[in-house]
Amino acid sequence: MRLKSLISISFLFSFFFITAQNDGGEKDGVRLIQVKDNIYMIEGKGGNIGLSFGNDGVFMIDDKFAEDSEDILKEIKKKDKNLVQFLINTHHHGDHTGGNANMKEAGATIVAHENVRKRLTESFKNASSKAEGDTRKLPTITFTEDMTFHYNGEEIMIFHVHDAHTDGDAIVYFTGSNVIHTGDVLFNGKYPFIDLDNGGSVMGSIRALEKIAMLADENTIIIPGHGNIASKNDLEATASMLSVLYRRVSYHYVNKKSEAEIIAMRDFTKRYDEKGFGNGFISTEKMLQTLYNDVKKSRGAIDKRTLEEQLQDKVRQQKEKLEKDKN
Repeated sequence: MRLKSLISISFLFSFFFITAQNDGGEKDGVRLIQVKDNIYMIEGKGGNIGLSFGNDGVFMIDDKFAEDSEDILKEIKKKDKNLVQFLINTHHHGDHTGGNANMKEAGATIVAHENVRKRLTESFKNASSKAEGDTRKLPTITFTEDMTFHYNGEEIMIFHVHDAHTDGDAIVYFTGSNVIHTGDVLFNGKYPFIDLDNGGSVMGSIRALEKIAMLADENTIIIPGHGNIASKNDLEATASMLSVLYRRVSYHYVNKKSEAEIIAMRDFTKRYDEKGFGNGFISTEKMLQTLYNDVKKSRGAIDKRTLEEQLQDKVRQQKEKLEKDKN
């Protein structure tokens, strides 16, 4: 009964308490799907959940929205009657951490990168209700770079990738099963949401995808944060797509194209748009806007004066300096 009460209280704020994503905004149920052997995932609105079942217990990755907790636990009990022992948050967004308080109440120990706890704590400052400021959402155990679980008969590596989707991303690698959960570092087949306001960056996302690809082989099964189960080829294709778009936007930025002009361009996104990349949470327009803002942040403001105007200004500055030296 207490869990049901928590779910009811959490319903109103689970989506809004922190920036989150929904693949298409549709209201749909959760579904337990076998990935490989004892590794499963739960699909549905919000981020994909990863699960490991075995003699040690239930190991879980992310928990969607608070309103889904009861259904998620029902799905888990179809496979294993044990409680979730460990819950990993791949980052702080509400569609991956919304059920934290409910899962902690049900017995789970929550583990995440230290920046996840920091970001969630920061969100409490603007909480408009007691439920929104519920500290039970916070991870109990945090790490800075990596950690390893020896659980359900295999090593489970958890490692931080810097400044990718956010500044607190964790990748979970089931080494024996050869399955990787990427969190939102990978949106399979869609343009990714890169949260620039919370430490994310395009180049960090590319480096993270390349790092994951180094661990993978042609048999690796990848659970993305959003989208269908992926392969190493999907990782590399997404990294390539981001690299191409980043270079093209950078080129136009240094050539003094405005944000509006770059967002209006579709020639270099066409091949991805035709594959449906812009049909998810992030449209083509939003992706180009993210790329523009990231390039602007890294390169700084572009001097849009003509070369003649820049030269004239330099001459004026030199004259003023000479006059000052004379005096």
